[in-house]
Amino acid sequence: MRCDFCYNSDIVFAKEGRYSFEDALDFLQTRVGLLDGVVLSGGEATSYDLSAFCKKIKEKGFLIKLDTNGTNFLHVKELLQQNLLDFIALDYKAPKEKFTQITHSNRYDEFSQTLDLLLESSLEFEVRTTLHSDLLDVEDINAIIKDLSSRGYDKPYFIQEFLDTQSTIGSLEKPSQTFDKSQLIELLHVKWR
Repeated sequence: MRCDFCYNSDIVFAKEGRYSFEDALDFLQTRVGLLDGVVLSGGEATSYDLSAFCKKIKEKGFLIKLDTNGTNFLHVKELLQQNLLDFIALDYKAPKEKFTQITHSNRYDEFSQTLDLLLESSLEFEVRTTLHSDLLDVEDINAIIKDLSSRGYDKPYFIQEFLDTQSTIGSLEKPSQTFDKSQLIELLHVKWR
């Protein structure tokens, strides 16, 4: 994905990581007893085969949270089947009609499969959307809320307001308009971050 509002362009466009799995595990060893858990995020963490890495993290006694866009359904499914995750934050980037425009990817169906998988699982998870009001409008957010509700999602839905870091992939600036929160339908409990 190449979401215009992504502020991790240095990670997304990197040819390789700065640290190896071994470097990360060595660091975590120094934090045993000091930290409760580890967050795997990105870019997109599930672009990598994480099973062996997660097993090593679990052996050290850490909880694992995965931040994901959900487009690597099989990797997420494998991690769930192996009971390697304790929590997932799933990014719902845009409604199906705008998904490719927002993400520059045509992987909505994979995202949708991952959402369904999480709804069928017993794992705790949350759904969130980053909002830049020049990209998504009230109708788009309401379409996401309707979709989540129709699938049976009944947990809080988090809307993260765009963070202007001066280094987003799409070179976005602060939105030109404000978002009218009062126009959101009340099918889910919406929380703002």
